[in-house]
Amino acid sequence: MLKYIFKRFGIMLVTLWIIITLTFILMINVPGSPFNSDQSSNETIQANLEAHYNLDEPYHIQYLLYLKSIVTFDFGPSIKQPNQSVNDLLGRGFPISFELGMMTIIVAVISGIILGIIASLKHNGFIDYLAMGLAVLGISIPNFILATLLIQQIAVNLEILPTATWSSPAHMILPVTALATGPMAIIARLTRSTMLEVLTQDYIKMAKAKGLSPWKIVFKHALRNALMPVVTIMGTLLAGILTGTFVIEQIFAIPGMGKYFVESINQRDYPVIMGTTVFYSAFLILMLFLVDIAYGILDPRIKFHKKGGE
Repeated sequence: MLKYIFKRFGIMLVTLWIIITLTFILMINVPGSPFNSDQSSNETIQANLEAHYNLDEPYHIQYLLYLKSIVTFDFGPSIKQPNQSVNDLLGRGFPISFELGMMTIIVAVISGIILGIIASLKHNGFIDYLAMGLAVLGISIPNFILATLLIQQIAVNLEILPTATWSSPAHMILPVTALATGPMAIIARLTRSTMLEVLTQDYIKMAKAKGLSPWKIVFKHALRNALMPVVTIMGTLLAGILTGTFVIEQIFAIPGMGKYFVESINQRDYPVIMGTTVFYSAFLILMLFLVDIAYGILDPRIKFHKKGGE
């Protein structure tokens, strides 16, 4: 297992280095300059600003300085907010984005699994068709459109919940719902199909013959094997949820990293763009690694490494 972990860790570092390099290449090729404004229209002032942020250095020097900032986890000051460092923005925005993402994952996984189990137990019945119909609807509607509909109908027309910010539990319901609906629908459909397959296995028939209740059969014998495909796609779902938070944060005016990231792109704030991209990439790669490890732990049949072609 340790050999597998070290191997995956090496792959993680290579993947992160590729992302870092591609981000740098994209940044240096973006047209325009963050200093093209009235306050820096003077060529001397603009040259001084570029020197201050090392933008007048050759590209290979800028790249090395960029790598150094990542290794030391010091992304420097924001160009558009000189009194704020990128680390300050990450420290202020990431906890909110992380909370939104984790709440979304919890809601999506729990509700998706429950919906899938109920649909499988009521196979080809009204509840099954209703659950799967809702799942198809959830997959079909993009989260930003669903977010707009929720705001219009629930917050504006019915005035049941607040529309924006992240200051109370009531403010969290709509953004979490908008972000969790798609992943929940995917998990529900996958849980239903795998549960139907597992329920036909011989050991489940034996459990039924012993007179065990349906719910005991499901939760004690069938659920663990049925959840293996769900764990497999969790990496993809995590990526979708974490990147989707940026859009939802903009729609609901949530002061998370999405706000700073979108603003930095519009303003060509290079340190914020690169710092946010690298930070989120590293976090996502780590989550995918943990999902791989969890998959191997949940399924004892999976070996972390093989010897002698076994």
